[in-house]
Amino acid sequence: MLSLRNKRVFVAGHNGLVGAAMVRRLGAEDCHVLTAPRAQLDLRVQADVADWFARERPDIVVLAAARVGGIGANAAYPADFIHDNLMIEANVMHAAHAAGVEKLLFLGSSCIYPRDCPQPIREEYLMTGVLEPTNEAYALAKIAGIGLCRSYRRQYGHDFIAAMPCNLYGPGDRYDEAGSHVIPALILKMHQAAGPVTLWGTGSPLREFMYVEDLADALVFLLRHYSAEAPINVGSGQEVSIAHLAGLVAAVTGYEGAIRFDETRPDGTPRKLLDCARLKALGWARDMMPLRDGLRLAYADYRGRMRHAA
Repeated sequence: MLSLRNKRVFVAGHNGLVGAAMVRRLGAEDCHVLTAPRAQLDLRVQADVADWFARERPDIVVLAAARVGGIGANAAYPADFIHDNLMIEANVMHAAHAAGVEKLLFLGSSCIYPRDCPQPIREEYLMTGVLEPTNEAYALAKIAGIGLCRSYRRQYGHDFIAAMPCNLYGPGDRYDEAGSHVIPALILKMHQAAGPVTLWGTGSPLREFMYVEDLADALVFLLRHYSAEAPINVGSGQEVSIAHLAGLVAAVTGYEGAIRFDETRPDGTPRKLLDCARLKALGWARDMMPLRDGLRLAYADYRGRMRHAA
């Protein structure tokens, strides 16, 4: 078991949804959390990343930094998604290797798995079929990140691991109609709506959602207890259709208007439910946040941020 006591833990991407949750969770540990704002350190610039690692000498790295977005953003900017994520992964992992870090945890995504995967999705299904076209560039970058972890383990013996979370939500999410994931996009649309709300696709796809604080707890557990080259799934085990999710968000936000679906727009992957048997077998257990309660907290966070901005 890896001890976090007195370790210098670098959370790359600390202003993002997952990174901020990791900073909060690590605050309960006896460790020193390192962060670097993007204005200070652009993780896409190799020389700057190498200099920062040589100067700060972290013991542990949580690589939560990434360019992320929903279906629309992935479809519109595939070159940006694959380029930025490849640069971030390669630069941080190589700098971690050069600095001799004790452990690195890379955050992937459930979109790495084939579009038409057997359900629930097991880790060994990776690269057994065609990816979902709407987020292929992002998925390829994340698959490359897994390959980087594996390669540094094999060649140098570094303890680099990769965790694949399901869809995430919670405080600190990104609320941008053009680039958000589904839950923040729904909250934004329904909070601002003055008429009917139109959503992409049919509403039939099934998605698994996990409150980000639950994920952060699982990641700290993995830092301590997991060391293998295979990626490991992290999910809630609960799935819901996009149409039902839209109804839940409407209830939470108080939206009473019509919800329409534009079936000319893509649905994305039909279903994504992760098999987390390996994580459970390691001993991680937690009473996870119910979706409806988590949505209330996410909406309260959104409203608080809007008031602060105003």
